[in-house]
Amino acid sequence: MSQKTARPRSDDRYDVAILGSGMAGGMLGAVLARNGVKVLLLDAGTHPRFAVGESTIPYTSGMTRMIADRYDVPELKPLSSFKGIRQSVSRQCGQKQNFGFVYHEEGRAQDPRRINQLVVPSAIRTETHLFRQDIDSYLFHVAVKYGAHPRLATRIADIEIDPDSGAVLRTDNGEEFRASYVVDGSGFRSPLAEKFDLREKPTRALTHSRSMFTHMIGVKPFDASPTARPHDQPNPWHHGTLHHVFDGGWLWVIPFDNHPESLNPLCSVGLTYDPRKFPKSEAGAQQEFDDFLARFPEIAWQFKGAKAVRPWVSTGRLQYSAHRVVGDRFCLTSHAAGFIDALYSRGLTNTLEIVNALGWRLIAASRDGDWSTERFSYLESLQQGLFDFHDSLVYSSFVGFKDYELWNAVNRTWMLGTMLGNVMLEDAYYRYQRTGSDAVFLELEQSKRPGSPLPVSEGFNEMGDLAREACQAVEAGTLDAGTAAARILEHIRHADFIAPSFRLGERDTRCFNMSPGKMAKNAVWCRRDAPPEIGPRMINASKGLVKMRLSRGHA
Repeated sequence: MSQKTARPRSDDRYDVAILGSGMAGGMLGAVLARNGVKVLLLDAGTHPRFAVGESTIPYTSGMTRMIADRYDVPELKPLSSFKGIRQSVSRQCGQKQNFGFVYHEEGRAQDPRRINQLVVPSAIRTETHLFRQDIDSYLFHVAVKYGAHPRLATRIADIEIDPDSGAVLRTDNGEEFRASYVVDGSGFRSPLAEKFDLREKPTRALTHSRSMFTHMIGVKPFDASPTARPHDQPNPWHHGTLHHVFDGGWLWVIPFDNHPESLNPLCSVGLTYDPRKFPKSEAGAQQEFDDFLARFPEIAWQFKGAKAVRPWVSTGRLQYSAHRVVGDRFCLTSHAAGFIDALYSRGLTNTLEIVNALGWRLIAASRDGDWSTERFSYLESLQQGLFDFHDSLVYSSFVGFKDYELWNAVNRTWMLGTMLGNVMLEDAYYRYQRTGSDAVFLELEQSKRPGSPLPVSEGFNEMGDLAREACQAVEAGTLDAGTAAARILEHIRHADFIAPSFRLGERDTRCFNMSPGKMAKNAVWCRRDAPPEIGPRMINASKGLVKMRLSRGHA
């Protein structure tokens, strides 16, 4: 499809102008255009292009499937599973069967007991390592197919907004576009954030990190390392996203070549540091990476002979935020609104949360003409809540990186959030399939504390607050790491939101694989002992997952 189109006439007017055609802009553009909204899709760059944010989690895939059905965009459905992507979108992506974490201490051999892993139940669905240039291009073209007007290589230099009539967008070469509403999904250099001075200075984020990343060829599976002692994790590291964690940072390894049918020999690699412990070097990212490998020889084996196939990207501090993301006739989405860190792959999840919540509001506004700020106010609390939730989790993790026992406990809170968030989503999807009522999704919106993946349990929310406060005390020197870890695990042991048989509050439950036997035990707990506001949701989610497993249509 040609990316060069005729310039729009000066009297053309759009319902919605979207700045940025990455995953957020492309998917939102497809959702809106499919439902009759007149969309202008603008981007300063072109497709295909390099991007990170490549690792899906079950919540991401579940949300993709839900958006596909809710907004009747069947082309989105294949993106909800590795099998669907491989068959219908791209064979350049990798599989993701697990989230793996290997803990390292500089100057010491890696202790094989200091590992953590959460296995994605492959009998139900395998997650994906997204080769973003293919995925982003696919979404962009779906949006255009449904009628979104594409303008790539078009840079917006100025925006004027009138609360009564909408927005005028001007390019750097003098063109003008008019729209009733503007969605800014462009990223850190958001035109709207700059125009209205929306950035928090300094950011409220507790997390401090910077990153350097690239794609490499020749990266070997860590499982095959002759220098590392054998681990007892249930799934091979190379079958998923591997995180090497250490005091002061973490390294991601996201292979695209870990499936026999993949055509892509590359691997995404990113090193993330706390800049207060590891200030940015003037020697350059490659030298920083080489210096890191020299300090951790067991990790270095994995990269022996590997080389970058594109220039490294090296950032300053990653964290930024906005004191306001919704205003008259505009909304900042996902990475235009703020960013924390790539840890836990929540960037894509947050993006889809926003697309889902924004989609129906924009569709309704295009039909009834109500573009009031009040209609979109939920997006303010949602995005700020997602930012704070992720910040709290990542901040606690960086503090935990200093001591394995504390990291082991903090990682457990992430495991619970990942699993239970997906349960709540599967429950909503199951009820939607049975009723066909959009009220299911509205109820889900209203029942969640903004940013929290679990809408029904204060105990879950208290767990996150407890972990963050304990880590703040550790960082301040008023609490030792061992005591903080014990407090977190004690809270989980007495939690009302998870089956005790999972033993996730026990120190040695370092790895977790949701086997059919564990699913059966969970079902018994849901029927007999779970709180009434939790048990039925988990049962519905289990029914939906079993149905998916039996159909195997998008596994």
